[in-house]
Amino acid sequence: MTTVPAPPEALYARVPGSKSLTNRALLLAAAADGTSVLTAPLVSDDTTAFRQALGDLGVRIRSSDDDGAWQVTGLGRGPRGTGRIWCADAGTAARFLPPLAAAGHGDFVFTGSDQLTARPVAPLADALRRLGAEVDTGPGGTLPLRVRAGGLDGGELEVDSSLSSQFLSGLLMAAPLLRGGLLLKVRELVSRPYVDMTIALMRHFGADVAEDTPGAFAVRPTGYRAADLRIEPDASTASYFLAAAAVTGRTVTVPGLGHGSLQGDVRFAEVLERAGARVRRTEDAVTVTGTGTLKGGFAVDMGEISDTFMTLAAIAPLADAPLTIHGIGHARLKESDRIEAVARNLRALGVRTDTGRDWITVHPGNASPARIACHRDHRIAMAFSVLNLRTGNLTLDDPGCVAKTFPGFHEEFHRLFPGHPLPAGPARASA
Repeated sequence: MTTVPAPPEALYARVPGSKSLTNRALLLAAAADGTSVLTAPLVSDDTTAFRQALGDLGVRIRSSDDDGAWQVTGLGRGPRGTGRIWCADAGTAARFLPPLAAAGHGDFVFTGSDQLTARPVAPLADALRRLGAEVDTGPGGTLPLRVRAGGLDGGELEVDSSLSSQFLSGLLMAAPLLRGGLLLKVRELVSRPYVDMTIALMRHFGADVAEDTPGAFAVRPTGYRAADLRIEPDASTASYFLAAAAVTGRTVTVPGLGHGSLQGDVRFAEVLERAGARVRRTEDAVTVTGTGTLKGGFAVDMGEISDTFMTLAAIAPLADAPLTIHGIGHARLKESDRIEAVARNLRALGVRTDTGRDWITVHPGNASPARIACHRDHRIAMAFSVLNLRTGNLTLDDPGCVAKTFPGFHEEFHRLFPGHPLPAGPARASA
């Protein structure tokens, strides 16, 4: 990246903790022997749902009155008992918690909202069956997912992670709790940085994970030990503030996302640099300065940072040439079919947009006034809020859906960019 000094007029964005780090750390602390302290965790709909689900599995989690840290008293093993576990909209809960339950003893049913039930869990259910668990799913391999658990022996397993890396992450995090070692071989893997994050956190909590051959992960049955962790700001959420700098010509700094970040989505700054913004990374922050123009005319593979592809697609009409984003086919299976949802919204603005199975091309164009269909997807709402800083003629049909990962998004965006409208009433997700 280009090294430039941070201008004194930089705006400092207050980005909350990473959802991916928070929920992974919650699970690992829950499985560990002892009490762990998680500092600066994200408090949002998804993390609250994950925390409650762990509570239903018997894990004790307390919030500190002093600094909001979470104290997690681990089980030292998999859960025991019976229960119906509500995952709400949290895909991480539906993908991470069943393997944890399968490593324990009992009868557990995982269910969730209609939105979550539409997302597939069949690859995970199949993997757990091949490890010896009794698993049933709903029609078409969806929730509800029932696990009748008696512990797992380990062995060797080939995993299809072409739909979501969360399947692999869930199995990896449960592996140290098995009676024997586990070798996980991956046929196809999307979003590799999230798997690297999982492995780094597992090691932080005492696990022994090796990848001597690419795509083959060997995990020893060491269990976990309690560990404290400070949660980084969410790099996916930071993308909206960094993109806002790029399209407004301002300078925005996000503290806490330096060179040592565990999150792959910090690489979104590199995409903005390719689009003409100036980027500065230090040990403890990332800064983006807009130049007044947005460059297009290139294609970029965002498969490994797909949670940020919508941020780029939403501002792409402002570029001086078409932008193509590819490698994002798995984004069709998120909170919404994200490729189609973004394309339809852009077309509603009068912007020419072409799509394929795993790609989207956005052409330059002036956005007509329109109401953005959020599809209860927080990332659509936040991404198009960035475009609206330049157009000023967009409204969101569900501004409260941002509560899934950042309940205070609109207030913070308005603080930095007063032109961003505050929604009427509390910013809560729709039921």
